[in-house]
Amino acid sequence: MRRPSLRRRLVAVVITLVAVVAAAMGLVSTLALRGSLVAQLDERLAATSERAALAQEGFPGGFPPGGELSGDDVPEDLPDPLPDGDRPPAFDARGQGAGTVTLTLQDGEVRSEYIDDAGDLQELTADQEAVLAAVAADGVARTVHLDELGEYRVVAVTTESGDLLVTGLSSADATATVREYLMVEGLVAALAIGAAAVTGTVLVRRELRPLERVAATATRVAELPLHEGEVLLAERVPAKDTDPATEVGQVGAALNQLLGHVEGALAARQSSETQVRQFVADASHELRTPLASIRGYAELVRRLPDDLPDDAVRAMERVESEARRMTTLVEDMLLLARLDAGRPLASAEVDLCALAVDAVMDAHVAGPGHHWRLELPGETAPASGDRPALEDADLEDLEDLESLDLTDLDLDLEAGETTDAPALVVGDEDRLRQVLVNLLSNARVHTPPGTTVVTSVRLDGDDVLLEVRDDGPGIAPGLREHLFDRFVRGDAARTPGTGSSGLGLAIAHAVVAAHRGTLTVDSTPGATTFAVRLPAAGEARGE
Repeated sequence: MRRPSLRRRLVAVVITLVAVVAAAMGLVSTLALRGSLVAQLDERLAATSERAALAQEGFPGGFPPGGELSGDDVPEDLPDPLPDGDRPPAFDARGQGAGTVTLTLQDGEVRSEYIDDAGDLQELTADQEAVLAAVAADGVARTVHLDELGEYRVVAVTTESGDLLVTGLSSADATATVREYLMVEGLVAALAIGAAAVTGTVLVRRELRPLERVAATATRVAELPLHEGEVLLAERVPAKDTDPATEVGQVGAALNQLLGHVEGALAARQSSETQVRQFVADASHELRTPLASIRGYAELVRRLPDDLPDDAVRAMERVESEARRMTTLVEDMLLLARLDAGRPLASAEVDLCALAVDAVMDAHVAGPGHHWRLELPGETAPASGDRPALEDADLEDLEDLESLDLTDLDLDLEAGETTDAPALVVGDEDRLRQVLVNLLSNARVHTPPGTTVVTSVRLDGDDVLLEVRDDGPGIAPGLREHLFDRFVRGDAARTPGTGSSGLGLAIAHAVVAAHRGTLTVDSTPGATTFAVRLPAAGEARGE
């Protein structure tokens, strides 16, 4: 799951805090209200119990706490107590309110009734009497549940005559008051949370706008083409968002400082790379002349009329060979330096089908131990009727290419006698030919004899797709990500004596990039494909 944004988390924190505070305040105030209501109910219950006790004893006065009424507690103006037989029952006491419950236990006889809302006396059930009779006679108020009558606060005392008197008042009013208070409090809390959510969202959004501007600046910097040599970082965080007194300002100031350092480092690196490229270009250019001289003198020594010792002849041959290899390396380095400098290439329409035919034939001559196949978008029709077509042609099934008149075949291809549109691109023909040669040479050098190498050219939308596939052992996983870097070579143990400089694929990648195309590789054991994708020329797209 994606983590919520900082704005949402801050709003959630505000809402949570408001909800927690509202819940705590509601809990404390509800408990305080309930405690106050219960205390008031207990005071009324004490008065009710006193009146019931006095009525039980025949006195109209008060009943002291403690559960018994002594002679010292009786007021002087009270009349004499009524005879035992004429005592009014406790529930006949005047001043008792509706809902009052009274139970007396006198001489083993239980009498219990309650006053309903109409003021009439109603009898209690046996279960209700049992609950009241079980209350301890210690004068302490307790809460009991009397079935359908609900919750009651009751108190039990023992009269002077030893009778048990239990009096109770309903707590329904207190409970209803607390319930209504909770409803009102919940409504107020919900409104407060909603207001906090709206207000918090607005405030958090406003406070995070500077951070959004800082992030936007970082995003714009990240989108700069730094890989293409861009060194000027004009983007900076606005001054209003770099106040060191705020946290966002500190981030903005740090980002500006970082961008300054990065810009300086990029400028220094570009200057160093420019000097290196210039040195490589100059050195490569200057080395071509002495290398040509070395080759010329070595060849001249070998062709002297005087007989030379065999060792001297072999030494001169090695000098020529190494001079040619060094010349190739210097030319490759000079080409890369020119491409790095962004020098424009030749621009003309190039038929990749014709280039592919030439390159595959040359590769077959260089590597006769491989199986070379060619797949073209249309069937090629040579001028000579006795020569086979080259679409999907297995070159091993043709005549021996060394004895084939390649000049006539080239003329046929250049004539463009095809039944389908050629795969035309706009670019430098020599450089694109070099790309094909490097890819086929790579397939030949790094795969064993007997490997099948398929070169295909086809139109793919607005692009021309050229692929070189082989069923060789594949490319090591650790080498793939560096395959197009310079001076990177495969395992020397698998390709001994190749003499590779490690610049072939780097040159191919650079040339394709200079033509606004892409060069990619996909390799697994038994299937390796190099794919060159170039924009098709207008004629090839049917424009």
